[in-house]
Amino acid sequence: MHINKQLTINRKPEVLKRLGLAKSTLHDRINQHLLPPPIALGARAVGFLQHEIDAVLAAMAAGKSNDEIKSLVLALVAQRKLAA
Repeated sequence: MHINKQLTINRKPEVLKRLGLAKSTLHDRINQHLLPPPIALGARAVGFLQHEIDAVLAAMAAGKSNDEIKSLVLALVAQRKLAA
């Protein structure tokens, strides 16, 4: 396995602050595939991959449509499986 990015994990409070979202909005966007879901860190802990959140923020800043962002999110999640 070779991953050319350093993986940085952000916990939910940090992601909420970066995005300026409420918890319910974060979960709605995950369910709508507008944000990548978190990864399991343990039995009761999850975190978000920073590069995935950065990619979605960049797409939003570039004015990408929701459909384009959904495609991006699905591609990011698919890349997780390839990296394993």
